[in-house]
Amino acid sequence: MRIALAQLNPTVGDLVGNARRAAEAHAQAKTLGADVIVFPELFLNGYPPEDLVLKLAFQDATRVELERLAARCADGPAILIGTIWRVNGKVYNAVALLDHGGIEAVTVKADLPNYGVFDEKRVFAAGPMPGPLNVRGVRIGVPICEDIWASEVVETLAETGAEIIISPNGSPFDWHKPDTRMNIAVARVTESGLPLAYLNQVGGQDELVFDGASFVLNGDCSLAVQLPAWREALVLTEWQRTPPGWTCKSGEVAKLIEGSAAAYHACVLGLRDYVDKNSFPGVVLGLSGGIDSALVAAIAVDALGPDRVHAVMLPSKFTSDESLEDAAQCANALGIRYDKVSIEPAVAGLAWGLKDLFAGTNADTTEENLQSRVRGTILMAISNKFGAMLVTTGNKSEMSVGYATLYGDMNGGFNPIKDLYKTEVYVLARWRNAHRPEGALGPQAVVIPERILTKAPTAELRANQTDQDSLPPYDELDDILVSLVEKEMPVADVIARGHAPETVKKVERLLYLAEYKRRQAAPGVKISSRNFGRDRRYPITNRFREDIPSEKLQSGADAPNEAVESPALSKNRKIAK
Repeated sequence: MRIALAQLNPTVGDLVGNARRAAEAHAQAKTLGADVIVFPELFLNGYPPEDLVLKLAFQDATRVELERLAARCADGPAILIGTIWRVNGKVYNAVALLDHGGIEAVTVKADLPNYGVFDEKRVFAAGPMPGPLNVRGVRIGVPICEDIWASEVVETLAETGAEIIISPNGSPFDWHKPDTRMNIAVARVTESGLPLAYLNQVGGQDELVFDGASFVLNGDCSLAVQLPAWREALVLTEWQRTPPGWTCKSGEVAKLIEGSAAAYHACVLGLRDYVDKNSFPGVVLGLSGGIDSALVAAIAVDALGPDRVHAVMLPSKFTSDESLEDAAQCANALGIRYDKVSIEPAVAGLAWGLKDLFAGTNADTTEENLQSRVRGTILMAISNKFGAMLVTTGNKSEMSVGYATLYGDMNGGFNPIKDLYKTEVYVLARWRNAHRPEGALGPQAVVIPERILTKAPTAELRANQTDQDSLPPYDELDDILVSLVEKEMPVADVIARGHAPETVKKVERLLYLAEYKRRQAAPGVKISSRNFGRDRRYPITNRFREDIPSEKLQSGADAPNEAVESPALSKNRKIAK
């Protein structure tokens, strides 16, 4: 039996376009001699469709397009394709078997995830325990994504006669997800004794990024086929029936991209698909001469090409010559359009307009934030005038503690580094200077000047300002934030890692207070297992603060300082410093 695995990039809501892509892949699989072609979870609708599922017109249009696809692909391999399916007023996450011009069978998802980024119980009905589908004389079990994360569904399929397990997935990327998926698949193969093909989609959908990285395990848990990550692929797998059962012949085993390289690919793919799927001609960003905007500029060029990236330097009287030089050098290295627009006239005009109202008060962060808001207004005007989407450039450390200005540097439609801590930004910047990712549209060269990587980070909103005037050093801050945000560690345990109690309590307070800003922030690529927005949803109005018993403070100083770090921090600590 020949099974084609179609690791493709659908677009949510584009029923006609997704069906056309499925038909094109079916034609290619027919040429390769496939008996069946498999598509990822909800491929026809795009994943995740969220509340589109509740729209009757969307349900009806899905059924029409599914029947058209079946008729269009009457000759050639059978099709297993993810789709929504309505029965008796209930809507299911399903896989349809299309063959001989019609819909021959449908199996539905039994285990609906309702944690983290997933909210399927909101829109889908849970199906019964499934049995295998008869596909060209072979009994194939089709557990859909979450169905393989526990043992019951695959166990039921094995007990009801399944010979091969094929699991269509819409599994978003995070730092640890590739290893987790493989461990889950190995567990299911070990329990059932059946070979398993794991098919994942690739591409960006709003905050989520799907890395593909599909694979096939034989019944002895050996890896027969590994598809690449971060790009589309259609791979024909060949299977033979042997006395112990079906076996997949060894095929291509692609080397997977890990760590900082995987995170960089995620940022590039997430930005590219957000821009392209929403039909923007390109992007515009403020290029300050700092590390965050430099990394975002590099990501944008790698995603879209230099001709679709416009950088604007917005100097004030506090902008240093170094920043002007570094921004220009970065833009030149990337080959992008670079303009300078002084914010001084607009800032002076606002100050003049407010002088009577502000009379008798001292200058403070209000005047600093006016500069940021002028920059945000200018960048939005450029975006409105020319149609390019404004990309915002704040990192996770800043957004955690509210070190960002609403309607200023937070302006923008998308943020590719939203889920990267500041120390991780440095790691990825150094990684990009040393590597040009596969498929990148930027230059094979150092694209971020060394001085940007070594100078003290600063917002340059007042004379001689640095970020550490207001925040702990980023190595310390990020360790506290990873503990509080990613791990939800008690404050006492964070202090026990060697941090000053007053620093940890300050960071905890800022983390809670900044929730209202994060609610208004642009969407951005999800990298971690606990990003702001989809994963971590805290109330804005929230008076809870942890009490720390005095004995905890006393014992904290001698507690072991065990690592609680993201992969980028743990693997690249020396680079980050």
